[in-house]
Amino acid sequence: MSQADRTPRDGRALTIGPLAALPVFFELTGKRVLVAGDGAAAAWKAELLAAAGALVDVYGDDPVPELRELATRIERVRLAGRSWRESDLDSAALAVAHFADRAEAERFAAAARRAGSPANIVDRPELGDFQFGSILERSPIVIGVSTAGAAPVLAQAIRARLEAVLPQGLRDWASAAAAWRPSLQSKPIDVALKRRFWARFAALALADRGDPPGPDGLESMLKEVSDGQAAEQTGSVALVGAGPGDPDLLTLKAVRELQSADVVLFDDLVSPETVAMARREARKITVGKRGYKPSCTQEDISALIVALAREGKRVVRLKGGDPSIFGRANEEMDALARAGVRFEIVPGVTSASAAAASIGRSLTERDLARRVQFVTAHARNGRLPDDLDWRALVDPQATTAVYMGLQTLPVLVERLLREGLEATTPAALVENASLSRERSISCAIADLPEAVRKAELTGPCLVLIGRALGPPSLGREQAGNREERRKV
Repeated sequence: MSQADRTPRDGRALTIGPLAALPVFFELTGKRVLVAGDGAAAAWKAELLAAAGALVDVYGDDPVPELRELATRIERVRLAGRSWRESDLDSAALAVAHFADRAEAERFAAAARRAGSPANIVDRPELGDFQFGSILERSPIVIGVSTAGAAPVLAQAIRARLEAVLPQGLRDWASAAAAWRPSLQSKPIDVALKRRFWARFAALALADRGDPPGPDGLESMLKEVSDGQAAEQTGSVALVGAGPGDPDLLTLKAVRELQSADVVLFDDLVSPETVAMARREARKITVGKRGYKPSCTQEDISALIVALAREGKRVVRLKGGDPSIFGRANEEMDALARAGVRFEIVPGVTSASAAAASIGRSLTERDLARRVQFVTAHARNGRLPDDLDWRALVDPQATTAVYMGLQTLPVLVERLLREGLEATTPAALVENASLSRERSISCAIADLPEAVRKAELTGPCLVLIGRALGPPSLGREQAGNREERRKV
């Protein structure tokens, strides 16, 4: 198969992996729920269930003060003043219990199953049918975090992190959405415009500007979106940097573009986990381009992007690293400009930055490296480019990042040494930067080709060369804390 034989094709992102538990939300308003137990844990569960609108019957011989106060404050919480009986489970939508005695807990769980009531046994997840997650409340937005009972403290820490990120005003926006949706659904507007409306709605809700939606918000926002619809008829394209591979390194804007895309075209170097962050309904098309391997032609890719945009699609062209650094973005931008298609560039973390971070080095260093230069060691013919500036590449005051340099590394190093680069100049090669399968080699530049040959590397690699890559100065803490990285 020649390189030109490969054509763009629909690809499939990762399907959902195994789940420890199914996240579901029970509608409990007006439904009866049984709580067995008389301690503080029972009080907390009773209050939570009452907050969800349930009628909570609590069974226990000696309720703690918290339970008595709760029953006084909330009419839907009723104390039976006795222990539970199996007949009490009849018609219960849910059953919750907290017992110090395991035998009693097992008896309750078995009785709940006979009655057809899903049961939660506090602190004994193996006996029950469901668990309570750690809850973040912006009602009507409710977020539950679960670790399937393995690490409740971790779930609480995750919830705390979300609390810091999500604005309190989300509850007002969610309430507005519930009020506006029937009116919006009844309007004679197309599905695409409705999706743009909700995308704009979500952006404003998350912006946290302290301005909750007003009574005329629906019409004003709809007009704002409608006024821009004419410009949307021909579609739009975003050239998005996917970063070096780790989806955690995506920018927030890149995530937003993926979440609003109709079509995503992605390279082979883009990780499946990153593609999976796109809107679930979006069409995913692989347009892989790999050196020395069968690849889609650039002409095919550019033509497909233009064609999809002319269909009115919102297209994301997802490129590994940063689109503007050896991403051939100019060719795609030229094609879009000639076709009159609007486009934007969303920068990404380039592999050089990720590789330097992974090995715990800085690309610049006062008195050692005042300049960083990016070069590619792969020409159109697959060989070392003829037009490299060798004087700049051997400059001891610069750090050089070499992209696509694995195949031509021996020739590159031989030429660098011949042009005057010191054989002891520190160098590093990082394979699969930022991913769990990352490997790195650090040594003098003269020794790098042989070390790479012995390592039998197969993944995408980036080479860093320069004095700033040497051992850290005394007292400088290394930043390379990737525990799973394997040193070659």
